[in-house]
Amino acid sequence: MYPPVGGTVTYNGGDITGRQVGRNIADGLALVPEGRHLFTDMTVRENLEMGAYTPAARAQVRDSLERIYALFPILREKSTQRAGELSGGQQQMVAIGRGLMSGPRMLMLDEPFLGVAPVIIEEVTEALRKLSDDGVTVLLVEQNIHRAMEFVRRAYVIENGSTVLEGSRDELLDDPDFNNKFLGLQ
Repeated sequence: MYPPVGGTVTYNGGDITGRQVGRNIADGLALVPEGRHLFTDMTVRENLEMGAYTPAARAQVRDSLERIYALFPILREKSTQRAGELSGGQQQMVAIGRGLMSGPRMLMLDEPFLGVAPVIIEEVTEALRKLSDDGVTVLLVEQNIHRAMEFVRRAYVIENGSTVLEGSRDELLDDPDFNNKFLGLQ
């Protein structure tokens, strides 16, 4: 969405640096931004439908809505309610659902647990696990490292813009430096 300062972005073996957002969405990328960015005066359903951006996604709206309602049943109950009237956690569910409406192969989430109650975090985490199990790649940027490590298969720890640790979940949890510095377990 923003012109790159430097470097390249590679997806599916190709350079997508600076490419139009619509083309990235059509290629299977979806972003759930930090802060949700919902249309607060629109209903839950209208917000979800906004995610069906591409012609292929618009043709699948009904099926996509059912999939999202299966992941987050409360959204079916609240489908006619204005998004601005929902709790922070319910708004996060709408934001994730809106991202899913495009049928992504990779769902990128920026701080999805920020400002969300612990009970809702559990529900969101379970939904992300289901998506991952269904073959959707989930790229999660999260400062709540304890919560993230419950979910991830592979992690990259970034400090000041540089990768300082990387590995599978098990490799990192077995690493005394990671445990001491990032989890405070030793």
